[in-house]
Amino acid sequence: MAMDKYEVVFISTPLIGNLVPTVEFSHHLTRHDPRFSATILIITVHERIIVNLYTQSLATAASHSQSHVNFIHLPTVQPPTRYQYQSSLGYTSLFIDKHKPHVKHAISTLASTTSVAALFVDMFTTSMIDVAQDLGIPCYLFFASPASFLGFMLHLPALATQLAADFVDSHSGLIAPKDSAIELIVPTFSKPLPPSVLPSSVLKRNKDGYFWYLEHARRYTETMGIVVNTFLELEPHAIASLSISGLPPVYPVGPILDHAGASQWHTDGAQLHDSIMEWLDQQPPSSVVFLCFGSMGSLKGPQLREIAIGLERSGYRFLWSIREPPKGKLDLPGEYTNVEAVLPAGFLDRTAGLGLVCGWVHQVRVLSHQAIGGFVSHCGWNSILESVWHGVPIATWPVYAEQQMNAFELVKGIGCGDKIGLQGGQ
Repeated sequence: MAMDKYEVVFISTPLIGNLVPTVEFSHHLTRHDPRFSATILIITVHERIIVNLYTQSLATAASHSQSHVNFIHLPTVQPPTRYQYQSSLGYTSLFIDKHKPHVKHAISTLASTTSVAALFVDMFTTSMIDVAQDLGIPCYLFFASPASFLGFMLHLPALATQLAADFVDSHSGLIAPKDSAIELIVPTFSKPLPPSVLPSSVLKRNKDGYFWYLEHARRYTETMGIVVNTFLELEPHAIASLSISGLPPVYPVGPILDHAGASQWHTDGAQLHDSIMEWLDQQPPSSVVFLCFGSMGSLKGPQLREIAIGLERSGYRFLWSIREPPKGKLDLPGEYTNVEAVLPAGFLDRTAGLGLVCGWVHQVRVLSHQAIGGFVSHCGWNSILESVWHGVPIATWPVYAEQQMNAFELVKGIGCGDKIGLQGGQ
């Protein structure tokens, strides 16, 4: 008897940190149950070259393999005008929403030839829940961040009342604690949260980013279930706290990782990766501190120079990935044409036998090397999972989005990281 076949459709925010775990999850799903195939709908942002290289490589790989995961590049749309948004999240949310007609057409076309079992949205593509409802398709949320942050998002509508009462400056509209001793209770965090660790968009009630956080959080409860890239041994408190009546069921399925990393598709490819791995091969085990701040992370000149001074004074071996800040609002960090110009004079010469400075690096492959003894990380969730997988201790240096909250939970709650801060009471 012929086996029934089902199609599962995914739509992801067009960022590496969202798209990569979505793709990996789709592969896990189709390998786990041969009845399922997956189609991933790709939203294109022309300015994000790294994301586009990745999506192009996916389509090429799918055409040369027996994978049951297919990719459809949606037609491009006109971006929102600068008068329609105030924040990067506002832009992203409106831009994604404009793709709803194309998503509906793509799913309807698939449904004409196969049985579409579900649509998976992610944390910022929740407007596509409307499409699933219109077509009568079950909708689920794939959440690529930790369960602790999922709990914050689900708790945010209720938390907004407390924030307004206790933390809002009436003149600026910014959330600034009137009493620095006041902390926030979020059920999925084992320790009370200082307001300073909240995402910057949540701290600006007079900007549209705050509205969009609330809107996305509200829509999570409209899904039939939430799949989270985490696991019970890492976040037992957060996962247990999400078993609440009235919420969709939560399924921890992690850690979902891309073990190959960018070595298969990045433009610098194997040559750069090989030179870094050869250098690591020459270092003693657990002797190198690795500094890397993610696909969207970059630091400005004064910060780079302070880090360089600290590394040189420490005397420890290091591998340091440095990215140039993005030139435009939609751009991602790029590569310095002359990295020596942004570092202290003579730094590269003085540390030549001690450390290595590079641009884009294949992070997961580096973390797997026996020479790596510590990881200074921006605390993106994918990076945390990769570090935990390879048993590398983390020193936290959060840069943007929910990374402050990830770092807080990593240090105060889970207890597998250390906070970078001033010593000696300064």
